[in-house]
Amino acid sequence: MHIFFSVGEPSGDAHAAKLIEEIRRRDPQSRFSGYGGPQMADAGCELQFELTTMAVMGIVAVLPLLLKFYRLVKQAEVLLKEQRPDLVVLVDFPGFNWWIARKAKRLGIPVAFYMPPQLWAWASWRIHRVRKFVDYVLSPLEFETRWYCDQGVDAECVGHPFFDEVAQHKLNANFMHEQAERGGTVIGVLPGSRNQEVQRNWPIQLATIRRVHQRCPTTRFLVACYSQQHVEWCRELLTDESEDLPIELCVQRTPEVIEAADACLMVSGSVSLEVLARQTPAVVIYVMSKTLHRLGSPFIRCAYITLANLIAGREVMPEFVVLGDPQADIERMAGILEQWVHNPDSRLQRKEELATIADAAAQPGATARAADAIFRRFSAIENSKSAERRAA
Repeated sequence: MHIFFSVGEPSGDAHAAKLIEEIRRRDPQSRFSGYGGPQMADAGCELQFELTTMAVMGIVAVLPLLLKFYRLVKQAEVLLKEQRPDLVVLVDFPGFNWWIARKAKRLGIPVAFYMPPQLWAWASWRIHRVRKFVDYVLSPLEFETRWYCDQGVDAECVGHPFFDEVAQHKLNANFMHEQAERGGTVIGVLPGSRNQEVQRNWPIQLATIRRVHQRCPTTRFLVACYSQQHVEWCRELLTDESEDLPIELCVQRTPEVIEAADACLMVSGSVSLEVLARQTPAVVIYVMSKTLHRLGSPFIRCAYITLANLIAGREVMPEFVVLGDPQADIERMAGILEQWVHNPDSRLQRKEELATIADAAAQPGATARAADAIFRRFSAIENSKSAERRAA
């Protein structure tokens, strides 16, 4: 079996790499090619382009890249014609991946969307694209699967691969021991994996850190940076007035930071599922321009921005959508973190709440179920083709 992947997000790179490994366990002769990231390459995918370097959000950021995206779509069309893969698997990144799906369908190549776009949240009118260009959806969430099925899409819930990664990831023992030796209350800070997220959210997170440190001087802060570039961006804002802040910038230590932390200050994203699985109380921030909020509000169809809250059906992780002047939100976020620092009982109560939700929702095995679904459907297609050939 030859699968062509199109993956544009750093988190999708990790999920696709695990899926490639799982498929290869079942069929060592399987071939993988397409667009993705370094983890997919390490797993054995023949990368035609490292698409994860172009993970951006918002029309202003996308505009300068439109020509590059167009060329990548044309390149994919040529590759699909020449290589004729058995299946195209898309992972998130819908703005670009709709075009890959369109090209594949025109060539008669089946298309699966793994980790599909969250159309139920803000863009439900785009469901016609899924019906037209996608053969089936492998969804990570029960409520999302129900929504897609209600819209007439062939969707199957396989669970979220984040929970697999939590179960399989071996925490760095030296890092965990070092943090335990230092003692004190630890707040983990998660600025995000995209460049834009870090640039937009870190200044507000840093201001919140300063407020918490003023009131809780023995608290330490571990910042989970996705890359060395993010470390440099975060360090640039650590001015003279920040020199006394007990901040440690960590690269590729997100699981360890979440596990070591008594609470987290995090950017909204799928990492909230790992925070849920590790049962760490968290405050969630999402910075948005007033203009974008004004334009987007009429289309938003969900009560929360955080996946953990959507799964729970209530706000187990306090959310703050920051518009304009952030001072009021900084004060409120710092207040919640301060309460968790000074009142261990309230923190424990929140942990128990998260544990109850995690026991029901954070079950590992998603990647294996996704691989099984792909093989099951592939076998059905091959059997159908064989029957047609025999009949002819």
